Amino acid sequence: MHAEALLELRKFVAPEFVFGPEALALAGRYARNLGARRPLVVTDPGVEAAGWAEQALASLRERGLAAVVFDKVTPNPRDHEVMAGAEVYRAEGCDAIVAVGGGSPMDCAKGIGIVCSNDRHVLTFEGVDNVETPGPPLICVPTTAGSSADVSQFAIINDTTRRVKIAIVSKTVVPDVSLIDPAATATMDRDLTAHTGLDALTHAVEAYVSNAHSPVSDLFALEAVRRIGANLPRALDAPADLPARAGMMLGSMYAGLAFSNAILGAVHAMAHSLGGLKDLPHGLCNAILLDHVVDFNFNAAPERYADVARALGGEVPADAPLDERKAATLECLRAFKRRVGVSVGLADLGVTRQDLAALAEFAAADPCMATNPQEPSCEDIVAIYEKAL
Repeated sequence: MHAEALLELRKFVAPEFVFGPEALALAGRYARNLGARRPLVVTDPGVEAAGWAEQALASLRERGLAAVVFDKVTPNPRDHEVMAGAEVYRAEGCDAIVAVGGGSPMDCAKGIGIVCSNDRHVLTFEGVDNVETPGPPLICVPTTAGSSADVSQFAIINDTTRRVKIAIVSKTVVPDVSLIDPAATATMDRDLTAHTGLDALTHAVEAYVSNAHSPVSDLFALEAVRRIGANLPRALDAPADLPARAGMMLGSMYAGLAFSNAILGAVHAMAHSLGGLKDLPHGLCNAILLDHVVDFNFNAAPERYADVARALGGEVPADAPLDERKAATLECLRAFKRRVGVSVGLADLGVTRQDLAALAEFAAADPCMATNPQEPSCEDIVAIYEKAL
């Protein structure tokens, strides 16, 4: 750690969280402690089918709370879904929100909260610190080990008119409490486990090399890489291995605490563009793009990328020439992607060369690009997309 890094002004935000088995069962207690009487439970059909939403509802009922369910949430949550949820919240006289699910229900819940407290359309909050009045009490129960929305100051919403994902960045969308129960991730299928796990890895990598990193975010980012490297293959090979699921949940949480404060980079900016324009799975887009962005960025932060590769279990000799360290780092990341079964490119998801100019334009304007270690031109972004096809 360079001495000058210790003299930079940085802040660090994080919610209260409870981590471990049976954390989900505490939803009712925490909602009651926060003054809730009629919470809105925001979830999606997949989480309902897995039974996790009902477990949260049972906990709420045990505490005498009359919960209302809003489950009209899809992957890459849309602006109109947030506004529909806000209408339900108002019409039902709700006074708190409990989000149960992955990043989509949690981001939608954050949007619903600030729409109701500010009486504005969700898209007007785009950018940094644009939320004047905090939302109602918010409890998050994550069911994937990847998005980290339960500990972050981000909400990502799909602007369906412009076909672009917007980022709402504000400590007002940091949940009041996150109930992190590793058992709630055991029903994910293999692909979702891999894609959300690689999303968490990307969070950690981008936070560590971000130009807004700090000694505290570095601590969480590198430990996240270690946890994910050790546990994601185990969770894929033995889906019922609860210690592996817990290791992934902890890695995801660490990565979230890191990126919520250090922000992200070009991988997420480009993945947001793909999610907005083409409605593609966020975690898979990150996984496909990660090593190609590292290839572009490497010379701007070679020591930090080498740290990441070593934390993932790779060997990167400190005294090797730069090109050899770069090659070793890239091979480490690519080998890990292969190990967890991600071998497709963007072309396999339906992306064409004709899409790349528009994708690059949206990615260049994404706020995550501001903290990328190297500033790319639109031409650079197009070239990275081309390599990922």
